[in-house]
Amino acid sequence: MEEPAKVYNTAVEATLEVIGGKWKPVILFYLTFGKKRNGEFRSLIPDITQKVLTEQLRELEEEGIVKRTTYNEVPPRVEYELTDYGWSLKELLRLMCRWGDGHIERKYGDKAVVRNPTPDALPQ
Repeated sequence: MEEPAKVYNTAVEATLEVIGGKWKPVILFYLTFGKKRNGEFRSLIPDITQKVLTEQLRELEEEGIVKRTTYNEVPPRVEYELTDYGWSLKELLRLMCRWGDGHIERKYGDKAVVRNPTPDALPQ
């Protein structure tokens, strides 16, 4: 019998391998609203460094989740968008938002603020 290429303890591990971390789910969340340019991400996610943003986008691109389009303009314009495969994560992101809303309410009540849309605002 041939050795498996990779062994996972659970499929959750495989999911987290692709979209895990502090910023990837946030980047994917914003991409559900449409194409984004680098500067838009920096405005939407002010705490992320340019280096980390670039790394995260490259990793998502390598996994086939995000498509990078470069336009032959001066200055160069680059846009990021979800691939069809990336769109398959939409419901998971919606559930993460709902759970997060409930957690924030449970833990902080009205003493916390969510700056950006709730799961109901995610595109259908």
